[in-house]
Amino acid sequence: MTEKTPLFGNTLGELQALTTSYGLPKFAAKQMADWLYHKEISSIDEMSNLSKKARELLNENHTFGLAEPIEVKTSADGTRKYLFTTAHDQFIETATIPFKDRKTVCVSSQVGCKMGCLFCMTGKQGFQGQLTAGEIVNQLRSIDERNDITNIVYMGMGEPFDNLDEVLKSVEILTSEWGYAMSPRRITVSSIGIVPGLVRFLNECEAHLAISLHTPFHEERQQLMPVQIAYPLDDIIAEIRKHDFGGQRRVSFEYIVFGGLNDTPRHVKELARLLAGIKCRINLIRFHPIPGTPLQATDETTLQEFKDQLNNKGILTTIRASRGLDIHAACGLLSTKALANHSVDS
Repeated sequence: MTEKTPLFGNTLGELQALTTSYGLPKFAAKQMADWLYHKEISSIDEMSNLSKKARELLNENHTFGLAEPIEVKTSADGTRKYLFTTAHDQFIETATIPFKDRKTVCVSSQVGCKMGCLFCMTGKQGFQGQLTAGEIVNQLRSIDERNDITNIVYMGMGEPFDNLDEVLKSVEILTSEWGYAMSPRRITVSSIGIVPGLVRFLNECEAHLAISLHTPFHEERQQLMPVQIAYPLDDIIAEIRKHDFGGQRRVSFEYIVFGGLNDTPRHVKELARLLAGIKCRINLIRFHPIPGTPLQATDETTLQEFKDQLNNKGILTTIRASRGLDIHAACGLLSTKALANHSVDS
């Protein structure tokens, strides 16, 4: 028997192909998109303006495709962490972060990750699978705050450019009028800098870009991020320089600050040289130690001095507030715990 496939996560073009294959009127595709992305329903039978024949055909071959979270943790600061299972009984995480008049959802793009960054708990899980566009968008659709979300960041589990086709599909659903009609300026996709994916993303998508930088020096970055061997930072910056970030589209650089490793005046000087002429922002991130890594956090005085020195060099630099520490909101911690418990139970 053929396995049923989800409707949720299909683009309008894919829904149009379905209606053609089923011999349904062309307008049925827009009707389906309206039900999938504009209305609060969870079953094909609720698509009441489709014919009975159409609903029968869809039910024979498809599921609606939503998945509720299996666990929710709420922090004292309002951050919430959601745990989802995928179609293949794996675990992914989603976080919502309130700040002033914004509420941001941080979504995952893969199950685990193959990049092996030294500072990342998700990488310690290894790579377990790709998420579909539907599983990515479901992380917005199936959370309690779905109607209050103002911003989306692809900074959860996984490397978005290693699953770029599905990531671009999910952004299409989020930004199209037939989908969630969000401005691409409300979406940021973060990557360690897989150059072929970077080229495609910059040419095919209007969302903001964030690059995981963490040090401007080749040898240090290679120790922290093995991807530096295949895609050196100089190549990433060269590609970014080909694009205009002087308008509304932004590029930022994520920089986890490690004590005694990447927080010195030497790093400030090299960052200023590397990023000269690029209109950008550096987001400094406090490191919260994870099991199995020798890395340590920098102290607050050094962190503030590092920020001030970068700003004095003309690079807009801010320190990202640490959120959700009481619920282990750092990426990968909740799913790693769930994965370990699942292995024991099995």
